Amino acid sequence: MTRLDELLADLQAESASLRAMVGRAGPDALALATPAAGWTVAHQLAHLTWTDEVATSATASVVPSVETARGWDVVLAEAASAPTTFVDDGAAELAVADPTELMTRWDAGRAALAAALRATPADVRIPWFGPPMKATSMATARIMETWAHGLDVAAALDVTPEPTDRIRHVCHLGVATRAFAYAGRGLPVPEEPIHVTLTAPSGAEWSWGDPAAIHRISGPAWEFAQVAVRRRHPDDTSLVATDGPAREWLGIIQAFAGPPGADPERTRP
Repeated sequence: MTRLDELLADLQAESASLRAMVGRAGPDALALATPAAGWTVAHQLAHLTWTDEVATSATASVVPSVETARGWDVVLAEAASAPTTFVDDGAAELAVADPTELMTRWDAGRAALAAALRATPADVRIPWFGPPMKATSMATARIMETWAHGLDVAAALDVTPEPTDRIRHVCHLGVATRAFAYAGRGLPVPEEPIHVTLTAPSGAEWSWGDPAAIHRISGPAWEFAQVAVRRRHPDDTSLVATDGPAREWLGIIQAFAGPPGADPERTRP
C-alpha cells in the first residue's frame, strides 16, 4: 500500500464516520445550527462537498485523464469575482438542497476526488488557492477539514466524536503550517525551533521537530488537533507549552488555508 493509498483509506474512514453520525440523527438534523456562525449541519456538509468538487476541478487541470463538470479556470474566475465570500457562497448554494440530494452529491464528489488523486502522478502538483500541492498533501488536507467540520456537526448533534489515530494527519498539518499561521496574520516568523510531543488516542507517542529544542509543546494529540483547527482555546486544554515562541504559536496555530477567523473563546475561568 502506497502512502497515498493509506491517506485515502483514512479519508474514507473519516468520511464514513461523519456520514454515519449524520445518518443516525436523521434528515431533520441538517437544519440544526452549528458553532460556526450562520452555518447549519447542511452548510458544513455542503462546504465539504463544494471543496471536494473544486479540488477535483483543480486536479483535472493538471491530470488530463480526470474529468470534471467545472473547469479550474471557471473556479478561479468565481473566486476573483467574490474573493471574500466565494467559499461561503458555495456552501450556501448547496445547503438548501434536499438532504438526500446533498448527501448523495457529497458521496459522489468524495469518490470522484479519491479517483482523481489516485490518477495524479506522484511528482505532479495540484494548483490551489494557496501553494500548489501533491496528491498526498491534498488528501491530508481533506482529512483535516472533514475531521474539523465533523467536530462542528458533532457539537450541533450533541454527540461526542470517538478519538482515533487519524488525527495524526491533523496534528502534522498543524505543525507543518507554523510559518503560514504567522504569515496569515502579517507577523514575522520566529526562527526558534519548537519540539512537539503528543500522545495519540491509542497511547502512541508522536513527535515533530528537533528533540534538542528548548521551546516545547506536549500533551494529548486530540486536544492539539482541536486547537490546530481553531475549535478550542489552548487554555481550555491540558497542553503544556513553554513560555515564548511555543506558547505564542499555540495561540495562533492554524492547520487550514485561508483567513484564521475569530479566535476561539476561552471558557475556563
